[in-house]
Amino acid sequence: MGRICVDIPDELEKKLRLKTIERFGGKKGDLSRAVEEAIKEWLAKK
Repeated sequence: MGRICVDIPDELEKKLRLKTIERFGGKKGDLSRAVEEAIKEWLAKK
């Protein structure tokens, strides 16, 4: 499994964390799951 470290604005991080909790519940690994889903969706559109 790969690892990518990125810097994003604080406000974007806050929104991502809140939406992740809303959608997946806030369990361990949910943030990675949300980012993986977002990347897959973005790649499918390009």
